[in-house]
Amino acid sequence: MKNIAVQKGLTHVINYLKSAGYRVFEFDTSQKNRSDFFDGFDAVVFTGLNNNVMGIQNTRVNVPFIEASGKTPEEIKEAIERTLH
Repeated sequence: MKNIAVQKGLTHVINYLKSAGYRVFEFDTSQKNRSDFFDGFDAVVFTGLNNNVMGIQNTRVNVPFIEASGKTPEEIKEAIERTLH
C-alpha cells in the first residue's frame, strides 16, 4: 500500500484516495520544517496557493509533489499513479 501525504484542507482528495486503497496522511505547512517529514511518503499532494509557504522549491526530497489546484480527485490519483510507475 502506498503512503500519500495530503495537505490539510483537501478532504475530498483524502477521502477519494483512501477509498482507492491508498494510506493517506494529512499534513499542514508547519510540518514541512522537519527535514525528514516527507521521507516516508510515496507522493505529496499540495495546493499551489501555499507553494511558497511550504518552501517546496527549497526542500530537497526524492518524493514527487502533485499540485492539486484545479484538479479533480480522479486527476490527482492518475498523476500519483503516473509518478509511481
